[in-house]
Amino acid sequence: MGSSALLSDLGTEIVIPICAVIGIVFSLVQWYLVSLVKLSPEHGDNKKNGYNDSLIEEEEGINDQNVVVKCAEIQNAISEGATSFLFTEYQYVGIFMVAFAALIFLFLGSVEGFSTQSQPCTYNKEKMCKPALATAIFSTISFLLGAVTSVVSGFLGMKIATYANARTTLEARKGVGKAFITAFRSGAVMGFLLAANGLLVLYITINLFKLYYGDDWEGLFEAITGYGLGGSSMALFGRVGGGIYTKAADVGADLVGKVERNIPEDDPRNPAVIADNVGDNVGDIAGMGSDLFGSYAESSCAALVVASISSFGINHDFTAMCYPLLISSMGILVCLITTLFATDFFEIKAVKEIEPALKNQLIISTALMTVGIAIVTWTCLPSSFTIFNFGTQKVVKNWQLFLCVAIGLWAGLIIGFVTEYYTSNAYSPVQDVADSCRTGAATNVIFGLALGYKSVIIPIFAIAIAIFVSFSFAAMYGIAVAALGMLSTIATGLAIDAYGPISDNAGGIAEMAGMSHRIRERTDALDAAGNTTAAIGKGFAIGSAALVSLALFGAFVSRAAISTVDVLTPEVFIGLMVGAMLPYWFSAMTMKSVGSAALKMVEEVRRQFNTIPGLMEGLAKPDYATCVKISTDASIKEMIPPGALVMLTPLIVGIFFGVETLSGVLAGALVSGVQIAISASNTGGAWDNAKKYIEAGASEHARTLGPKGSEPHKAAVIGDTIGDPLKDTSGPSLNILIKLMAVESLVFAPFFATHGGILFKIF
Repeated sequence: MGSSALLSDLGTEIVIPICAVIGIVFSLVQWYLVSLVKLSPEHGDNKKNGYNDSLIEEEEGINDQNVVVKCAEIQNAISEGATSFLFTEYQYVGIFMVAFAALIFLFLGSVEGFSTQSQPCTYNKEKMCKPALATAIFSTISFLLGAVTSVVSGFLGMKIATYANARTTLEARKGVGKAFITAFRSGAVMGFLLAANGLLVLYITINLFKLYYGDDWEGLFEAITGYGLGGSSMALFGRVGGGIYTKAADVGADLVGKVERNIPEDDPRNPAVIADNVGDNVGDIAGMGSDLFGSYAESSCAALVVASISSFGINHDFTAMCYPLLISSMGILVCLITTLFATDFFEIKAVKEIEPALKNQLIISTALMTVGIAIVTWTCLPSSFTIFNFGTQKVVKNWQLFLCVAIGLWAGLIIGFVTEYYTSNAYSPVQDVADSCRTGAATNVIFGLALGYKSVIIPIFAIAIAIFVSFSFAAMYGIAVAALGMLSTIATGLAIDAYGPISDNAGGIAEMAGMSHRIRERTDALDAAGNTTAAIGKGFAIGSAALVSLALFGAFVSRAAISTVDVLTPEVFIGLMVGAMLPYWFSAMTMKSVGSAALKMVEEVRRQFNTIPGLMEGLAKPDYATCVKISTDASIKEMIPPGALVMLTPLIVGIFFGVETLSGVLAGALVSGVQIAISASNTGGAWDNAKKYIEAGASEHARTLGPKGSEPHKAAVIGDTIGDPLKDTSGPSLNILIKLMAVESLVFAPFFATHGGILFKIF
C-alpha cells in the first residue's frame, strides 16, 4: 500500500512531546507577563507603573492606594470561594471516580471470566491478542488518568482566572488596550496548558501501555479509550455543578438586587455578588476547560481506535497511527503564532477594536491551521492506505484525509460565526430582541426563543455537510479526524472563551472597589465582547461534540460487531425514542436545580437586606460567606441526579436491552441533544446581550429603550435571568451528555456484546 511517510517513527516520538512542552512553556511565559501587574500598592517615588499619581487622582478623584488594596481583597475573596468549592466538588467526584473505576474493571474483566490466557483477536482470528483482563486493568488506569488530567486542567484554569481578574481591572485605568491584553493573556495560559497537558499525558500513556501490549495495537488503543471516558465524566460534574453554582448566584443576585432593590449589577451591598463572581470561574472556566478537554481526549481516542484496526494498525505504522496526535501538536504551534497577533503584533486602542481582534483570532488560527494540516498530512501519511469500514477495508488517499480534517476545521469556524451573528448585539437578531422589550417581558421571551430555534439551522447544515464529506472519504475515521480538525485550534478557542469570564469578573471588581464610571465602561466593553466569544466557544464545543459522538458511535458499532443498525426493528426504534427524550429529561433536571437553588439564594439576599441595619445605605457589610455556602451546597447536591442519569443510562440499556437498542439510544440522544444545546445557549446569549445593548446605550435605537431602570430594561433583565440557566447550565452540559454516553458505551462494548440484552434473551 503506497509509499511510507516522510516523517520517521523516531521523528514522531520526538515531535509530539516537544510540541506539548512548547505549549506548556508558552503558557508559563504568558502567566509571568500577567504577574508583572502588581496587586500591592507600591511606596516610594510617586510613580505607579510608570504613571504619575497626580494624573490618576485627577482622572479618578479617589486615592489610588485604597483602590489597589480593595481590588486585592475582593480578588482574594473570589479566589478562596472558587478554590473551596472545587475542593468540595472534587471530594464527591473522587468517590464516584473510584467506584466507577472498580465498575470498569469488573465489567471488562468478566468478559472472558477473568482468565489470563491470550485470546484470539476480535478482527483477525488467526492472531493471538492479550486477555480481556489486561484490557480491564489498563482501561481502568487510563480512565483514572483522564479523570485526573481533566480535574487538573479545570483547576489550573480557575486559578489563573482568579489570579488575573483584579489585574485586568487595574490595567483598565490605563486604557482598554492594556486591560484587553491582560485578560487575553490569562485566557491563553489556560488554553495552552490544557491543550498541551492533554496531548502530553495521552502520548505518555500510549507509550507506557505499549511496553506491555507490544504488537497488539488493537488491545492497546481499546484500553486507551478509558482516557476519554475519564476526561468527560469529570467534565460532566464540573459543567453541571459549576453551572448550577454560577446561575443560582447570578439569578439570586439579579432578582433581588436589580429588579427589587434597583441597585446596579455587582454592587458591593448585594450579598450574592461574591458568589456570582466565584460562579463565573467555577462554571465557565473550570467547567469549560474540563468540557473541551473531554472532547479533545475523546476525538483522539475515537480516531485511534478506528485506526488500530485499519492498515496503520495492521502494518504497525507508528507515525500514521499518531496522525491525530500530530494534528494536535501542529495546532499548539499554530495557536501560539495566532496568540501573538492579539497580544504583540497589533495594539488595541479603542473599544470598537476588541471584538474584531477576538474574531480575527478565529480566522487567523483557522487559515494557518489549514496549512498546518496539509504539512502534517503530506509528511506523516503514506500516499494511500486502508481504513476499516464496518467489516470491510476502504482505500483512502492522503489528500482525502486532509479534506476530512480541513472540513471539520472550517465547519467549526462557520458555527462560530453563526453563533456570533445570533448572539452579538452588533447585529439585527439581538437588536430585534432588545426592541421587543418595549412591550414587556413576554414579547422579549417569545423573540428570544424564536431566535434560538432559528440559530440551529446553519450549524446543523454545516455539521451535516462535514459528516457527509468526511464519511464518504474515510468512513468513521474521517468523522473522528474532522472532529479533531474542529478542536485543533482548541488553545485559541479556549483563550477567547476564558477571556469572557475574566473580563466579567474584572467589571465586577471595578464596581465593588468603587472605581469611576469611565473604568466601568471599559470593563463593560470587554465583557460584552466576552459574552459573544463565550457563546462562540459554546458553539465550538457543541459542534465538536456532535462529530465526536458520531465517531465514538462508529467505533462502538464496530467494536460491538453490529453490521447494520436497522431503524425498522423495534429494538432500535424504541432506543431512538428514548435517546431523543434524554436531553429533555436532563435539561429539566438542570433547569429545575438552578431554579430551586436560586430560590434559596433570593430568600437569603432578601433576609440580609431586611435584617442587617444600614446595608442599603452602604454602612454595613453584607454576609457574603452564607451566599457562597448556599450556592456550594445546592450545586453539590443537585449535580448528582443529572450525572447519574447520563452515567447509568448506557449501562442499564446495554445490560438489559443489548447493543442494538443502545445504538438506537446513542443516535437518538445525539440528534435531539445537538438541537437543544445550540438553541439553548444562543437564546441565553442573545437575551444577555440584548440587556447589555440597552444598558450601554451606544446607538440612537438603544437610547430610546434605556436607560437602566426603564421598563424595557426591566423586561430585558427578566429575559436575561431566564436565559442564564439555558446558556450556562443546560445548553453546555448537553454536549457532554451526548459524548459521554457514546464513549461509555464504547468502553463497555466488549461486555455488552458478550453478556448484554438480558431481557431479550429471556423472551
